Amino acid sequence: MTSKAVAVKTEAQQAVLALHRMRQQLVKFRTMQINSLRGLLTEYGEVMGVGRAALDRAVAGVLERLLGRLLAILIDTLREQWKGLEDMDWQIGQIERRLREWMKDDQASMAIAAIPGVGLLTATAAVATMGHAKAFKSGREFAAWLGLVPAQTGSGGKVELQGISKRGDTYLRTWLVHGARSIIYRVKEPGP
Repeated sequence: MTSKAVAVKTEAQQAVLALHRMRQQLVKFRTMQINSLRGLLTEYGEVMGVGRAALDRAVAGVLERLLGRLLAILIDTLREQWKGLEDMDWQIGQIERRLREWMKDDQASMAIAAIPGVGLLTATAAVATMGHAKAFKSGREFAAWLGLVPAQTGSGGKVELQGISKRGDTYLRTWLVHGARSIIYRVKEPGP
C-alpha cells in the first residue's frame, strides 16, 4: 500500500511546532495548578467557582480567612503557588509573542490567518505542520491527511458516513474545529 509522502519541514517550521508544544504543556500545567489549588482549599472548607477568574477573585480572601486556622508555612506555599500562575501566564504570553513575530514574516501563515475563525495559533500550527502546501493536490487531500474526514461504513452499495476520524494531527485538527465552531456560533444570519 502506498502512503502519502510528507514534505520535509524547515528548521523554522520545526521550531514553531516546538513552541506550540511548549505552550500546550504550559497551559496544561496551569490548568493542573488551578485545579490543585481549588482542591486543596476545598479540603479546608473553602469552595470557590470553577476557572481561573473565580480563583483569582476568591483566593486572597480565602487565604486571609485561613490564616488563623492553618500553619503559616502552608498559607505561604499556597500563596506562592497562586503567584506561580502569573509566571506561567507570562511564559505563555512570551511564546505567543514569538509566534506572532514569526507569523508577520511568513506570508503563508498571514494568508491562512485571514480566514474567518483562524487566529495566530491555528495559522502558525497549520503552516508548520503541513511543511510545503504544494505537497497536497487539493484541500480535500490536506483535510484527509489531517483526519478531518468522516469514517465510512456500509455494504451493498450503501455507504454511511459517521463522525470525524481520530487519525492525523490531533493538535491542528482541534484548532481548526474550534475555529469552525466559533464562526458557526457567532453567525447571526447565514451567508455565503
